[in-house]
Amino acid sequence: MRQLDLFSALQSSTEGIDTEFKSARGGMPGSFWESYCAMANTQGGTIVLGVAEKPTGLVWEGVPDAAQLRTVLWGQLNDRHKVSSNLLRDDDVRTVEDEGRQFVVVNVPRASRLQRPVFVGPNPMTGTYRRAEDGDYRCSDDEVRRMLADQSDTPADSQIVEHFGQPDFDPETVRQYRNRFASRAPDHPWLLLDDAPLLTKLSALRRDRASGLEGATVAGLLMFGRFDALRDALQGFHVDYRERLSDDPAVRWTDRVVPDGTWENNLFQFYVRVMQRLSGDLKMPFQLDRELYRKDDSAVHEALREAVVNALVHADHRGQGGVVIERYPDRIELSNPGSLLVSRVQLLQGGVSECRNKSLQLMFQLMGGGDKAGSGMDKIRAGWRAQHWRSPRLEESLQPDRVKLVLPMISLIPDEVDKALRVRFGDRFAKLDKTAVQAVVTAQVEGSVTNSRMQEITGEHSKDITGVLQNLVRDGLLTQQNQRRWASYRVAEDSPQSDDDSPHLATDSPQSSPPWAGDSPQLLPNSPQLDRLAGFSSEILDLLPVSESARKNKKLPVDQLKGIIRQLCVGRWLATSELAALVDRDAEKLQSRFLTAMVREGILELRYPDVRNRPDQAYRAVKSNLA
Repeated sequence: MRQLDLFSALQSSTEGIDTEFKSARGGMPGSFWESYCAMANTQGGTIVLGVAEKPTGLVWEGVPDAAQLRTVLWGQLNDRHKVSSNLLRDDDVRTVEDEGRQFVVVNVPRASRLQRPVFVGPNPMTGTYRRAEDGDYRCSDDEVRRMLADQSDTPADSQIVEHFGQPDFDPETVRQYRNRFASRAPDHPWLLLDDAPLLTKLSALRRDRASGLEGATVAGLLMFGRFDALRDALQGFHVDYRERLSDDPAVRWTDRVVPDGTWENNLFQFYVRVMQRLSGDLKMPFQLDRELYRKDDSAVHEALREAVVNALVHADHRGQGGVVIERYPDRIELSNPGSLLVSRVQLLQGGVSECRNKSLQLMFQLMGGGDKAGSGMDKIRAGWRAQHWRSPRLEESLQPDRVKLVLPMISLIPDEVDKALRVRFGDRFAKLDKTAVQAVVTAQVEGSVTNSRMQEITGEHSKDITGVLQNLVRDGLLTQQNQRRWASYRVAEDSPQSDDDSPHLATDSPQSSPPWAGDSPQLLPNSPQLDRLAGFSSEILDLLPVSESARKNKKLPVDQLKGIIRQLCVGRWLATSELAALVDRDAEKLQSRFLTAMVREGILELRYPDVRNRPDQAYRAVKSNLA
């Protein structure tokens, strides 16, 4: 128990979302520097020296001499032949003692835009690492080049595109932009200028003083460019708006705005079309004018504009996938290529402004969109709070780099969820404080909850949230997944309650077990398996005989378990939770170890292939693989 207590203390005393354990019996481990660089280039984290990872679990062995190890650590941190940058302060390296053993705890912060890439040895192309869910990996040359490009003080969109100029701009777009600019700032002196001088002021046209090169900039082509010019100049550029408002799985989308040759697919035209659709879909008690603005504009519309503009001006428009905005009945998702230029903590706190495309940012500001003061996320969150909707969620993914902003349009605490949790947990849920309630509700609504997600929702410090989450695990309301790496929490599947809290199944009652219990003798009244299956439809319960061998044998061979999963999914869509209950396995592990692999192998198909992480994602057996 002391080892678990020590681990909890270490975990709650650090802010990193990731913890790595390393043995240091033989001195400073060489793999320390790969993890240090990987954490610095991703989201930061914590490295604990003195703990060995064995197949049987963690071995808390301690370090022979913590003072000597710290001396070596600081010496190598300041050796540029060893590592490119020292990001640590004195209080980032601590010695923790427990029962005569010493452990060195190193808190690694996320590197800033100007510090990345942090790399091992003298060559960034061979020594740069990042951190994915399954560990550290060496970055590709392209990833390193993009980090190096983000270091530059010259904005990415100010580059002059050789052989392109004002004739490559769409005159109608320029005219519409001028009108929008005039409606927002009618007395602005730039409005007196002809198009060419105005476009120069906007940095859409530029002349390089050193080389004499002049012409259209990347920002100018992105904002005002003709379809063919954009296609020739920026081959990776892509924008896409999709509406998925139908429950019919055969309908991929109910509306779409995508470059198809019928409109000039520059950012201005895309922005206008997207805002018209997003604003029109919101059931709000007022109308936008033809310029999409109004003096009594609501907080939620301001938040939407901010979110759309952020996706456009922070995107790496040479990256993979382009800007994609998707509208669902219960949420809006905006994703763009590129990595975050500030840490999640800085983003949530506000006041720090880092923009990949500063010229685009200026263009949108002058027409009333976007904010330069680092308060964009604050405006988005405030708009969502005004509607009592769940807090926006920010996700960052690698390979390729993408940032996704999810804007849920459901209640902060949906009534049906609140009632269900009160019935399930009784007084234990009713007595929770506000933060704990939000944690359990979020885990129920979104499938899981993490420390960083709770920071987005509550604004509280990660240490305080860690304590709340651990208490909920202790009290049996949540269960922890991935204990040491990217920890997440789910609502506890088996929730023991006292007789006073809630009714339970009586073995001598006619209602003590459902009708199907007699067909599956291994499911006994009050058993955990029975609890897991409670509430599922009769169609799901009819599949119990198919999966009986999986429930009986927890060490079933991989191929056999895959075969059972495939058989369950023949001719029907099944969610992860349904499959996990049928085979009596942990849902997260089943998805990561089996379902994802079976999709990749072509055995299963996704119901929503374009949004793999949808909470309501489901799987079906691929017809071509059926015997």
